[in-house]
Amino acid sequence: MIRWMLVIFVAVIVFSSALPWLEKLGLGRLPGDLRFTLFGRKFSLPFASTVLLSTVLFLLVRLL
Repeated sequence: MIRWMLVIFVAVIVFSSALPWLEKLGLGRLPGDLRFTLFGRKFSLPFASTVLLSTVLFLLVRLL
């Protein structure tokens, strides 16, 4: 359980850093993605995009 939580946490960090590029593809703006401003800084937590990309990656690996 802790291993999967760590994997999801790392995936959220990676997708957050790649978010400007991924927004051009439409990711990062899904209904489950959180965006907020705190102390003048914009934060984005792409939970739905992370789940979507993880599912797609899982299916690709499973089929290959």
